[in-house]
Amino acid sequence: MTESDPGQDPIEEDARLSSLKQRLRQAHHKEKVRKGAPRDGHDENYRLGNRVLAELIGGIAGGTLIGWVIDRLAGTSPWALLVMMFFGIVVAFRNIIRISNQRSK
Repeated sequence: MTESDPGQDPIEEDARLSSLKQRLRQAHHKEKVRKGAPRDGHDENYRLGNRVLAELIGGIAGGTLIGWVIDRLAGTSPWALLVMMFFGIVVAFRNIIRISNQRSK
């Protein structure tokens, strides 16, 4: 024996380990099949829907708030509120139409 020789024969891989590796490969394969292919753009569509909703709510709420403030300052209740709410609705729908006309990536 030499000094660099460990003095023991290398042991063969245990059959239990190879069986475990095989079962892990099968489990990973089954999980990939169960989940299916990842859908690109799923998050993009969700964000786009949230943006449309925010535009709609923001336009109406913003117009209503501005109209309410004008009514309080000028004493024209409820006309400024109604007019500004209408303008808020128009602006919200204009923004939604502009968003929907954009090209998808």
